[in-house]
Amino acid sequence: MTKDVDLTLTPEEAFDEAVILKKASGKCGIPSSRATGFRILRKSIDARRADVKINLKVRIFVGEKVAPSFVPTVFPDVSSSPSVLVVGAGPAGLFAALTLIENNLRPIVLERGKDVHERKKDCAALCREGILDPDSNYVYGEGGAGAYSDGKLYTRSVKRGDVAKVLSLFVQHGADDSILYEVHPHVGTDRLPGVIENMRNTIISSGGEVHFSTLVESLVIDKGEVKGVKTRDGREFLGPVILATGHSAKDVYRFLDKEGIALEAKDTAVGVRLEHPQILIDQIQYHSSKGRGKYLPPATYSFVTQVEGRGVYSFCMCPGGSVVPSASEEGMLSVNGMSSSSRSGSKANAAMVVQIRQSDIPGKGVFSMLDWVEEIERRSFCPLYQAPAQRMADFVQDKFSSTLPSSTYAPGLVSKRMDEVLPPLVSSSLRLGFKAFDHMTRGKFLTNEAVMIGSETRTSSPVRILRDEGYMSIPGLYPAGEGAGYAGGIVSAAIDGTECAKMVALKYRR
Repeated sequence: MTKDVDLTLTPEEAFDEAVILKKASGKCGIPSSRATGFRILRKSIDARRADVKINLKVRIFVGEKVAPSFVPTVFPDVSSSPSVLVVGAGPAGLFAALTLIENNLRPIVLERGKDVHERKKDCAALCREGILDPDSNYVYGEGGAGAYSDGKLYTRSVKRGDVAKVLSLFVQHGADDSILYEVHPHVGTDRLPGVIENMRNTIISSGGEVHFSTLVESLVIDKGEVKGVKTRDGREFLGPVILATGHSAKDVYRFLDKEGIALEAKDTAVGVRLEHPQILIDQIQYHSSKGRGKYLPPATYSFVTQVEGRGVYSFCMCPGGSVVPSASEEGMLSVNGMSSSSRSGSKANAAMVVQIRQSDIPGKGVFSMLDWVEEIERRSFCPLYQAPAQRMADFVQDKFSSTLPSSTYAPGLVSKRMDEVLPPLVSSSLRLGFKAFDHMTRGKFLTNEAVMIGSETRTSSPVRILRDEGYMSIPGLYPAGEGAGYAGGIVSAAIDGTECAKMVALKYRR
């Protein structure tokens, strides 16, 4: 027998499994001695008041074993099945490959970057020595841009696919099962590489292939249908193509345009990474001068406002995290945030971005938004991939920052007026947005303890690869994920890759 019950506990009570079992059993009218165990189905924090509460939905098991949190997916041997090419080993590509295997198709994954372990060395070289490998960095390589991030798995794309299945596959491959019940689940950049490697091993052990340092440069098209791809080293791979190259693969958009694939410019958002002391965010969000205390996690925030009809909002908030260079081209710089599973760092960072519409920029071509974003990245570049920065209050008051606070950005910061880096529309909107967010926090958020780091330009793809209801661009080509312009974040990209692979299976499997 099982019974589900809702509990509202103090942070200390929610930290103790014996207390949870006792409270849940009591609310069900069952002696705790009869309960054989429990499983948390949902967990959230209510921090609207100083008296912070933890809300739990708990399933009590009586007279039976505690059931597993999910049923593992069984992957068949597809070594003799028809092959499908998957270009890109980010979340869209990896989940597309796993879904192909479930549908008895053999994935051949082609990734321009290196595996997660070799890629980590290249990221270190970028941060410590200013040496950029354009194919292996925080953007490119096994796991995609999400591999070295907070590993946030929260999404609003619940109607587009099976979110629970995506999360369970993460757990099956090594993620902590807390992601199955946390309202805002995350894996952490320290654990994600191992999870990604396990997914790769599943693909290979099931009969698929994974090729690293394999850059796709063109499509093989015959009589209006994509038959395969050609790579930089001269090889040719044949089969229908799932294109999951991520939002930064600008070269892919360029060769697709030359080959007549339909593209369109897409709205995006740009801004900065804003870094605060984590203790300050804890104090603001938990309404306490003492911060989070012993039993609460590092606080997060999510702000959004309208400035003259334009959205200004926080994005990809990383508590206890660090800011990293997400550059993939010489002479250009974009930044991103990441944090470990413990989120134990002393700084909190988030993207603070402004909605940019096609009507805001000059030019109306397919690459108009892409070109506009690239110009911001050029203005953001400093030698050795240092980043332009300005104290938050100085920016709002239009003052040069003669000094900068300590920062997690390893290459180093260069004091600049962010007005010299950001377009006027972005700067003016951020100023008004910061004032609005400060008002929401009763004057605590807008501070010179916080530093703006430029620039955050890769919130989403500035180009969309057009496709029909069957996920096809032209016969044989299936664009998927963030790079195709149909997703934003790890889970939504994984869902899009999954659904794309299902469409391929409907057409090509035996």
